[in-house]
Amino acid sequence: MLADLDESIKKLLLAEIPIKNGEIDVKFDQPKREWSAKLAKPTINFFLYDVRENVVLRQHQWETIKQNGAHIDVARLKRTPFRVDCYYMITTWAAEPDDEHRLLSRVLMALFRNPILEDTFLVGDMQGQAFEIQGRVASHDKLTNPAEVWSALDNEMRPSISYLVTVAMDPWQEITGPPVRTFTMRTGLASDPRQGALEPGTSAAAEALYIGGYVLQKGQPQPGIRVEIRERGLVDMTDKDGRYRLGGLLDGNYTLVATPETGKAKELKITVPNTKGNYDIEL
Repeated sequence: MLADLDESIKKLLLAEIPIKNGEIDVKFDQPKREWSAKLAKPTINFFLYDVRENVVLRQHQWETIKQNGAHIDVARLKRTPFRVDCYYMITTWAAEPDDEHRLLSRVLMALFRNPILEDTFLVGDMQGQAFEIQGRVASHDKLTNPAEVWSALDNEMRPSISYLVTVAMDPWQEITGPPVRTFTMRTGLASDPRQGALEPGTSAAAEALYIGGYVLQKGQPQPGIRVEIRERGLVDMTDKDGRYRLGGLLDGNYTLVATPETGKAKELKITVPNTKGNYDIEL
């Protein structure tokens, strides 16, 4: 993944500076003395010196993966990916300091123009990222003591720019299973307030069932359809995916009614809870 990030940055520079006919090299090496002594032409170098998780953007809740198609018989869930900060040190190398400074200025302008790496520059695993790939250049709180860096690299000190790129890394596996169409909410007196468990058999304990399903027409989800439980007067409107949810039901038989803006209403006799079928309505 990090190699693909390098290639994406290189592709951006080739287009934005621009660099033609290989007149300037773009490298991602550790700029030690032995390395710099072997350079044969002007070079832009991005040295990746640190990688760490961005804990401010951490959010590892479960998310539902959207699916195309009408009737969804399988629920797909996955945790949100990690956000990782990649810290680069940018340097330019040429025979004359003036040429180095001009090249460094051109790199700065290219990165300032592209605070977000656009899709046209992305390659490999950088494509289809869950979040925009954001870059921050010349940040004041990075590379605060470059003398120590150059001492560790055993090379002569020169102008360097920090470049921070935040990418998503997804180590999680997708979980699939049947969609939840009925769930139960129990209320009552707690036998132990610390545990939150309900006292079995108490008169105050009660159960409420919630049902959900889809309204379809020729296999396609239908948004904006009024759905109600006739016997209880419970009403909901389907969302953009044709999904509805109704709650506060007890065990029993009901009439589920879907009413479109035009055309006839469709009724469906249902049993709650339903262990043999579903609560989908085909108009």
